[in-house]
Amino acid sequence: MQFKSRNIREIAEMIIGDNKLFPYKSSSYITRFFEDCDLDYVHDGSTRWAWTSERLVELLSDPQPAANTLPVRFMTVLRTLMDRRDALDSDPDCSKALEALNAPLKREGFEAYYGEDGHLYVRHIATRAVSQPLNPHRPLTPAEEKRRDLLTCYLDICSEDDLIENIIMPMFRQLGFHRITAAGHRDKALEYGKDVWMRYTLPTQHVLYFGIQAKKGKIDSSGITKEDNRNVAEIHNQVLMMLGHVIFDPETSKNVLVDHAFIVAGGVITKQARNWLGQKLDSTKRSQIMFMDREDILNLYIVSNIPLPDAALSQKPNDPDDIPF
Repeated sequence: MQFKSRNIREIAEMIIGDNKLFPYKSSSYITRFFEDCDLDYVHDGSTRWAWTSERLVELLSDPQPAANTLPVRFMTVLRTLMDRRDALDSDPDCSKALEALNAPLKREGFEAYYGEDGHLYVRHIATRAVSQPLNPHRPLTPAEEKRRDLLTCYLDICSEDDLIENIIMPMFRQLGFHRITAAGHRDKALEYGKDVWMRYTLPTQHVLYFGIQAKKGKIDSSGITKEDNRNVAEIHNQVLMMLGHVIFDPETSKNVLVDHAFIVAGGVITKQARNWLGQKLDSTKRSQIMFMDREDILNLYIVSNIPLPDAALSQKPNDPDDIPF
């Protein structure tokens, strides 16, 4: 990845403090800054902005963890630079510093923002792909816990179409997938077992196609299907249909096959259901199918800092013991 020299220099001047919105750093403090970033760079006494710019170019040459994202070490430098604990008295919430950082980033197609956990994130403006790898298993802040409760209540009452359009599609778009297309439930004759198809571009520019089979309720392996539950055997047949039928990609004007399938449940996917499906699939198909249930959706949606649907904001959190799974 390459940034224009002008943008590199502006970020370098923020790091060394030539930009007045950031603390000034002499040679030794520049070295200490990169130590805080877990980098072994030692300033050699040369022109501070030029030396720092060279280090940033090196960091940008690292492999991208995913398409349309910044290299991890470069992101670590930006996060350390924008740590609110180092804010100046004249800019206690770092809003002015964030605006200054976004000037060069936006010229490169990126945008920085603070998440509800107080950490800096950078997303690609066009695809909404978040650069810093998200940790959906980290402890949530109190504000995030409240949003999680509201989303839980929404998942209890939403329809399957609402789950797809208001939760699944925005979440995968934020995670870097693109050309996300919903098959819809109004024309089941053309659905071929997939509710959503989408593309993901690897750092090598190869493209993978994904299909999603979404179910609102619980997926189990019981012989008798209860209301709002789905039997895994039914899902298995739909996934096989998904993997066996072509989709038309209008951007390439070609028919393509789905490479991988997600089974996404608004409830839980029981251990018995996962085991049953694993036994049914041979070694070639097993790597093509992935699972996501309610817990995965909740964690990914919240740590990705995606706005809640309007209908979710009006919900009142339930007692945890009353949440149906």
